[in-house]
Amino acid sequence: MSTVPKILIATYLEPEFVDRIAASASCEMLYAPELMPQPEFVNDHGGQRPTLTDQQEQTWLAMLAAADVAFDFDWRAPAELLTNAPNLRWVQATSAGIGGFVRRYGLDRGELIMTTAAGTHAAPLAEFALAGALHFVKDVPGLQQSQRAHHWQRHVSGQLAGRRATVVGLGSIGRRVCDMFHVLGARVTGVGRAGHTYDVPSTEQIVSTAELETVLPDTDVLILACPLTPETLDLIDAKRVALLPAGAIVVNIARGQVIDEEALTSALESGHLRGAALDVFQCEPLPVESLLWDLPNVLVSPHSASTAAEENAVLTDLFIDNLQRFRADQPLRNLYRREFGY
Repeated sequence: MSTVPKILIATYLEPEFVDRIAASASCEMLYAPELMPQPEFVNDHGGQRPTLTDQQEQTWLAMLAAADVAFDFDWRAPAELLTNAPNLRWVQATSAGIGGFVRRYGLDRGELIMTTAAGTHAAPLAEFALAGALHFVKDVPGLQQSQRAHHWQRHVSGQLAGRRATVVGLGSIGRRVCDMFHVLGARVTGVGRAGHTYDVPSTEQIVSTAELETVLPDTDVLILACPLTPETLDLIDAKRVALLPAGAIVVNIARGQVIDEEALTSALESGHLRGAALDVFQCEPLPVESLLWDLPNVLVSPHSASTAAEENAVLTDLFIDNLQRFRADQPLRNLYRREFGY
């Protein structure tokens, strides 16, 4: 890498944040927002993909070839990143869960250093998990139905305090979920990887994924907050969905492939499960014919629970901190571990 690193901003970023990165260190910024997907909402790192002219494509390829560091992956041809960016040493992702993406495009083959956005989405995702659980504990669907009917009928609602919440995944997001539910009086069980030790004071107990079936029958609220890895693929299969007690609530802020969606849908349709708050699905966008759209005991979020207004500011702070660490040859935050898939 040259003395003055060339930093490619490979996703749309507001000029004020690009300027902050440039001011944080002696570097050469490579940023051409007209060559990348345009955001459809604030902090959108997907967006509408442009059709590049031949000249624009050559400009983009030249930027890739020159880059030492990248803020996010190549949107255009991620599978060709290792070839098109021969000088690239480190990519800072804008997503926490990049394991599936990395494996899909073969980016785990080389020596490329990758860091994730783990932790930057913990607060909004934990808030969604809490809101989703309370949506059904407090019978918000019933209140809305009565309101639409102009029907006044006093009733008894539930409370989260005292309920048994099982949080699968004890990374930064899962730990934040444990803390929030604990503060409101829930009895929290954490579920982590077998062979790992965890220090999460807000839990009553911590078990491994191998022990899931021992805790599911006593779970009132199941919150999925784990990364998608070969070990967590279909972790909550049909058998484990059936182990949940009548009236249980499911919240998924992990990935859709972590749970058997067909079995979940059947349990919701039959009324065995009280409800589900889902930010992720097996197929995204959620197909229009999916039963989940119309079930009254389902809250559908279009994979947006992690996107808070402050996201790009937080991501910029993380990148600047990691850039300083990278240049000083110090350990990076949120280093992607190929052997774990996150």
